[in-house]
Amino acid sequence: MIRIAAALVLCSLVVSAAATQGPFERPRELSTPAAEGSLAPQLAAGPNNRVFLSWLEPRPKGGHRFRFASWLGERWAEPRTIYEGDDVFANWADVPAVFVSAGGRLVAHWLQQLPGGKYAYGVRMRTSNDDGATWSAPFIPHRDESATEHGFVSLVDWPAGGVGAIWLDGRQTQPGGHDGAQGGSGAMSLRATTIQPPAALGQEVLIDDRVCDCCPTAAVRTAEGVVIAYRDRTATETRDISVARFENGTWGQGRPVRDDGWKIAACPVNGPALAADGRRVALAWFTAGGDQPRVMVAFSSDGGATFGRPGKVNDATTLGRVDVEWLTDGSALTVWLESEGEQMNVRARPVFPDGQIGDAWTVARVAGTRTSGYPRVVRSGRDLIFAWRSAGPTPGIATAVARLR
Repeated sequence: MIRIAAALVLCSLVVSAAATQGPFERPRELSTPAAEGSLAPQLAAGPNNRVFLSWLEPRPKGGHRFRFASWLGERWAEPRTIYEGDDVFANWADVPAVFVSAGGRLVAHWLQQLPGGKYAYGVRMRTSNDDGATWSAPFIPHRDESATEHGFVSLVDWPAGGVGAIWLDGRQTQPGGHDGAQGGSGAMSLRATTIQPPAALGQEVLIDDRVCDCCPTAAVRTAEGVVIAYRDRTATETRDISVARFENGTWGQGRPVRDDGWKIAACPVNGPALAADGRRVALAWFTAGGDQPRVMVAFSSDGGATFGRPGKVNDATTLGRVDVEWLTDGSALTVWLESEGEQMNVRARPVFPDGQIGDAWTVARVAGTRTSGYPRVVRSGRDLIFAWRSAGPTPGIATAVARLR
């Protein structure tokens, strides 16, 4: 069992002897490439230990910039802008991202406001084959362009080449529906397509016709195919986590990972996280079934076909907002938000597939509001990189690195 204890608090580090003697060297906060007021941090790792940080930041004259910076091994490179404008939809949970494909191409997505209401927006994408020095013209991955919500995108390497895109699609939420239906179901749906860069789209597929409205999705490539995790929604408003797999050329039906029995007549805006290594898959999620908020982790050794019994990882009251990453010792580092008195902490804990867990440690203190967003973690070789939105009078994106021994 790993024994870790550490605290990384905003701009100052407080690291105990137990942490410095564990699997990490002393964590080091990094100089941020993001401007004051930045939000929506996202991290992406790719081949050859490449890592990219992306975020949104406000423009002086209104609107937002979608920006990114690459990890240079000791610091972040100078930031670059992928897109900017008054029409960028900026949200704490439905965030843009840069994805690094197995072939090294970058695929970026962001959200663009549409006429018709606050939550009428669509997905826009660009690709780059020169590490973001230049980008393709923007394109839309979904065929529907109704004034409804299209977002919470997950990108993943596709088995047949190119990139798979999975998103929440609101076309059924408007009267009359689409796709020839005589009446919309009124529910958000989960859909997917493929992208052959720079912008050639494959067939659009409906994976699930009734899912939770605004919980982030997660997708990974395994040795068996593709796994997507999402918050499902039954007719009786049970909103537990389901998993669907793309294997042997087709999507299987989504199925619940565990009967948490969380009935809630509203979207909790709390999605799952996945990490894959060959046939091994780690899945982390938040539930408040039985009025007991908790962060759960479950493991699969068969490419996501089955998952073992999940374990709880939080110690105190939690807001969820999870992330997960495999470590070199076979554990999965789980990250989440947890209360400590009147403050909120980003917490991290290694969990092993056999049920053993290490000590939890504090990564950062954040505001206990929606504006804190989701903390993020990725591994690049022997570097473990964290990103979060800091608290304080001028909040913004903060990052830190911990070197694995």
